[in-house]
Amino acid sequence: MDQDYERRLLRQINHQNLPTEVRLSKCVSATCSPVSVKSGDRYIPTRAGSNWSVNFHYANENCRSPSQNHKAKDASSDSSKDTVAYAALLRNELLGAGIETVPDAHVDDRRHAVLSQDSQSLFRYTVHTKRLPFDSDNEVSPYSLSPLSNKSHKLLRSPRKPARKISKIPFKVLDAPELQDDFYLNLVDWSAGNLLSVGLGACVYLWSACTSQVTRLCDLSVDGDSVTSVCWNERGSLVAVGTHKGYVQIWDAAGGRKLTSLEGHSARVGALAWNGEQLSSGSRDRVILQRDIRTPPTGERRLQGHRQEVCGLKWSPDHQHLASGGNDNKLLVWNSSSLLPVQQYSDHLAAVKAIAWSPHQHGLLASGGGTADRCLRFWNTLTGQALQSTDTGSQVCNLAWSKHANELVSTHGYSQNQILVWKYPSLTQVAKLTGHSYRVLYLAVSPDGEAIVTGAGDETLRFWNVFSKTRCTKESKSVLNLFTRIR
Repeated sequence: MDQDYERRLLRQINHQNLPTEVRLSKCVSATCSPVSVKSGDRYIPTRAGSNWSVNFHYANENCRSPSQNHKAKDASSDSSKDTVAYAALLRNELLGAGIETVPDAHVDDRRHAVLSQDSQSLFRYTVHTKRLPFDSDNEVSPYSLSPLSNKSHKLLRSPRKPARKISKIPFKVLDAPELQDDFYLNLVDWSAGNLLSVGLGACVYLWSACTSQVTRLCDLSVDGDSVTSVCWNERGSLVAVGTHKGYVQIWDAAGGRKLTSLEGHSARVGALAWNGEQLSSGSRDRVILQRDIRTPPTGERRLQGHRQEVCGLKWSPDHQHLASGGNDNKLLVWNSSSLLPVQQYSDHLAAVKAIAWSPHQHGLLASGGGTADRCLRFWNTLTGQALQSTDTGSQVCNLAWSKHANELVSTHGYSQNQILVWKYPSLTQVAKLTGHSYRVLYLAVSPDGEAIVTGAGDETLRFWNVFSKTRCTKESKSVLNLFTRIR
């Protein structure tokens, strides 16, 4: 064979056996044209740095408006849950995510993207050399005609948590004439005996949630006085009535008679709170009086710490601490022995009327500020530390915790006049209820902890199923003289 021909042939064979990268580097160093590289007619891009799970998740979201994205993440509808399940199913089949349960729609879907390696390829080709014995709990039947994987079957069989639905309209509306539009008063309370006490002008009325009957407990007009606060004791047998002249009257609800009338305040009594047989009263005279109704009035305790009217009082569930809020923007915590506050919180920028102790976490206290503040704030009274806060956007008038779940409800005044249900500690809104045309100044929770009643200056009482598990559809059809049902 010709030696020149043999050298050219070997040089050509060696060039073809070189790796593609080496040939490309030689071509580039020689500034040759890509056409001269004989390496095939297809361009295969590298996908090593691509996160296909994230790209797949945002493929459709990039084409939506912000309002559409917000509606797509609304977990209150069944269609949104179906969308989440469908997206998880596609990630299982296309990306091998391995999701076996339907993710919570409140949680960012990116948290459920599971990739074994960051740099793995989009497509993986495997050959099953050995099939495990069929197990009805762990593997799809080998005779199944379904194209879905084992993980997707588990996903479709996973239990679906029913969507929580809170009715946007009250299940009962009652007319309450002369219900005052005064932020500093507390004129509605619900007893353990399922009786609702309402202060209307100079009178206190009792409404039975069982029979829908109304009785008038007292009338202060004969003394030229008016009702500024009402509060039931824990057993629901006695109701305390604060008056504009500074008196605190104790009434027997069953007998309809006044047991005693306590003096000591020089101005109206706008806040009351029972602690066993002891009754605490807060007044515009800036003093909190704590008295045992079984002993003479000489044994009263005077708590002086606020510089303006006391408008909020609540005892802790363990009966050891009293929280008080005032028009001086202060939230004070008192114990059962000291005459000075053991803690003082000054973060609010407006009057503190809304106060609620958590029944689920010991020492957790929630408070809300007035129009200039609008914030919900949470405090750890065991350590005296502020935990977190959120701006509600409107005046906070009342707070109440759910007895069944770690949730709370707040009522608001200027300028939304709404009722909000919150999850704690995430502080996400569960529901927003509207209906009152005035500030929602009054709030009480039913003894079973499922329903609430709200009152406003529009002279209506509205009943809402907020914390209930099932909606109660049966309503009393009786119509009474005082409280007229409004449709």
